[in-house]
Amino acid sequence: MDLNGGFVISLDYELMWGVRDVQSEETYGENILNVQEAFEKMLKLFELYNTKVTVATVGFLFHKNKSELLANLPKTTPDYLDQKCSPYPDMQEYLVNCKDVAIYFNAPLTKKLVNHKNVEMASHTYSHFYCLESIRGIDAFVEDTVYIKETAAANGAHLKSIVFPRNQFTPRHIEVCAQFGISAYRGNPNHWIYRPVPENKQGIFRRMFRLLDSYINITGHHCYSLSNINTETPYNIAASRFLRPYSHTLSVLEELKLARIKKSMTYAAKNKQIYHLWWHPHNFGANLSENLDGLKTILQHYSMLHKKYGFTSVTMNDLSNQLTKTT
Repeated sequence: MDLNGGFVISLDYELMWGVRDVQSEETYGENILNVQEAFEKMLKLFELYNTKVTVATVGFLFHKNKSELLANLPKTTPDYLDQKCSPYPDMQEYLVNCKDVAIYFNAPLTKKLVNHKNVEMASHTYSHFYCLESIRGIDAFVEDTVYIKETAAANGAHLKSIVFPRNQFTPRHIEVCAQFGISAYRGNPNHWIYRPVPENKQGIFRRMFRLLDSYINITGHHCYSLSNINTETPYNIAASRFLRPYSHTLSVLEELKLARIKKSMTYAAKNKQIYHLWWHPHNFGANLSENLDGLKTILQHYSMLHKKYGFTSVTMNDLSNQLTKTT
C-alpha cells in the first residue's frame, strides 16, 4: 500500500464502564442510552463514504451478560488511589441491582462490530484500566491485558492495537503491550497540554487550553509522516484531534471546530501525512442529529481529499502493517 496520506479514526467504546467514576446510573442520560442508535448511524456513514474505523473496546463488553462477566474476573485488580476509578469492589452489587443492563452490555452491537468490514477491533483494556491512577504496579495491567486478549479472541477479535483510557500510559505499559502482540497504540499529540498525567493533575489551565485549541489552531495540525513514527513495535499512531461533541452552549463555534479539523486534514493530504481523529461513541448520544451532521461534513471533506490527493482511510493496524513492511 503506497500511502498518500492516511486518515485514521478511532473510537473509545466503553458504555457505562468509562464513566462510572464521574456519573451515577441515575445521571447517565442520553449519552449512554443512545449509543446503539448513534453507532448504527455512524456505521452507515462510514460505509457511505468508504471510511475505516478502529473501535477500541473495553473487554467487559465482549461478555453477553453480567453472570458471564462475574465468572471472568482477574485475580489481580488495580489498586487505585481513588477507589471510584475501579469497577471491581462493588461490581456484583450494582450489576445485580441495575435497572437497565444495556448501559453495561450490548453483545449484539459488539458482535456486529467484530464482523463489520469497515471496523478494526482494538483494546481499550479489559476493565477501562487507568494506568496512571494505579499504585499496585504493573502486575494488574499484565493480567488485565491477558484477559482482554483471551476474551476478545474467544469472540473472534484478535486485537493488534490499543487505546489507553484517558490516554494514560508509561513506557512500561507499552512494553507489556509488545509482549502480548500489540503492534500499535494511540499516543498523544506532541504538545505539553496533551501529555498523559493523572486526572488530579490535569488542572483547569490545561483543560481550557485544550478547549481553545479545538477551535483555534494554537498547537499546530498534529499531522505526521510514516517516517516520523517510532521504528519499533508497538508503533505510536498518535492522536491529532479529539472530535468534541456538539454543544448548544458553544454552538456558535461549531463551524470553527469543523474548520479546524478540515484544515488539518487538508494539510495532511497535501503533505502525504497522517491525521488521526478520535471520540467516544457516547459523545454522540446527546444532540445526535447535530453530531451526525458534523461527522458527515468531515467525511465529505475526506472524500474530496481522497479524490484530489489520494488521501486514504486506514485503521491503526493498517498503518502498523505498512510500517512493518517498510522497516
